[in-house]
Amino acid sequence: MKDFLEYVAKHLVDHPENVTIETEEKEQKLVFKLKVAESDVGKIIGRSGKTASALRVLLRAVGAKEGKKAVLDIVG
Repeated sequence: MKDFLEYVAKHLVDHPENVTIETEEKEQKLVFKLKVAESDVGKIIGRSGKTASALRVLLRAVGAKEGKKAVLDIVG
């Protein structure tokens, strides 16, 4: 899941070298903290949060396929 999220995030931003993902497990959930360059936060969130919402849906789908719950936090 982490590799999938990293692949998508790096193709959305202008500075892919600044994309980092931390994984934390909380109460049967995997929490992914996505960090990008401050100038790229808007690209990850998207207009009205649509890109972030789509990323969360995709991450949930990949997680469900593996039998896990996944949550995405975007850190600027």
